[in-house]
Amino acid sequence: MWINLLRSPLLYVVAVGLLLGLVIFHPSQGSSAAVNAQPNENRQPVVVELFTSEGCSSCPPADALLKRLSEQQLVAGAQVIALEEHVDYWNHLGWADPFSSNAFSQRQDDYARLFGADGVYTPQMIVDGQFEFVGSRSGEARQTIQKAANLAKLEVGVSPVPGSSGEKPAVEVQISNPGAIKLHGAAELWVAITETSLQTDVKAGENSGETLKHAAVVRSLRKVDTLEDPSGYKQRIDVSIDTKWKKENLGIVVFLSEKNSHKIIGAGTTTFQR
Repeated sequence: MWINLLRSPLLYVVAVGLLLGLVIFHPSQGSSAAVNAQPNENRQPVVVELFTSEGCSSCPPADALLKRLSEQQLVAGAQVIALEEHVDYWNHLGWADPFSSNAFSQRQDDYARLFGADGVYTPQMIVDGQFEFVGSRSGEARQTIQKAANLAKLEVGVSPVPGSSGEKPAVEVQISNPGAIKLHGAAELWVAITETSLQTDVKAGENSGETLKHAAVVRSLRKVDTLEDPSGYKQRIDVSIDTKWKKENLGIVVFLSEKNSHKIIGAGTTTFQR
C-alpha cells in the first residue's frame, strides 16, 4: 500500500508529515520532567554499614553487593547510603588492610553488645543501626533496606558551605520534620567521609592474588554533637580530608542516631565542592 501512495507527490508529502508526527509525538519518549527526574527523588535515606576486611575470604561478595546496592540504587523508595567500614582484627592473619581502623572494630563491638551477640564477624551488614545479618545475603539485604525505607525519619539536610574548599571544607547541616518520630533519649550527630572507586591488589592472606573493588569506604567517622532536642538544629560543620584521598571521589555522610540504641533516625549526604 505504501508503494502505491508514494507514486503521488501530494500523497508523498502527506505520508512524510504523518511519519514525522509519529516520531515527534511518540509516547515512548515521555516528557522532559520524566527524563530529567533525579534518581534519589522521593527516596528515603537508609544507611547501610558493612563491617568487612580485605583479609577475609568471605567478604568480597558482600563488598560487591553493597557496591551494587548503592551505585545502582536497586531498592525502590530507598536512597542507599553506603558506609563500608574495614575492621582491623584480621590484620594479623597475613594481610594488613590499608583501609582498616580499630575505631571501626570498636563500633562493631558496640553493636554486638546492643544486639546481645556473643562476638563479632565479617562480613556483617547493619541497616539503619537496628537490623543485622550476613553481609553477602542479597535477598535479605534488599528486604531489610525496603523495610527501613518505610520507617519515618527526621530530615537531615546537608549542603556544602559556599566558598569552603581546600583540605578543610565545611557543610551546613539542618534537621527538620521533628514530629515525624518519637525520640527516645538524646541523639548523636555523626559525620563520615567516604571514598569510592578504591581497589586493592591483595598480595597475601586469604584473598592473595585477588583484586578487590570496594563500595564507599569510610575514611573517617566522628561524633560531632549530642542533641537532647534536634528540632530546629542548623549548624556549620568543618571537616578534614587527607591530601592522599581523591577529592572527586569523596562524599560527606551525616546521620543522626539514638544515643542508647544506635538506631539511625535520619541521614543525608553530599559531595565536596570541586
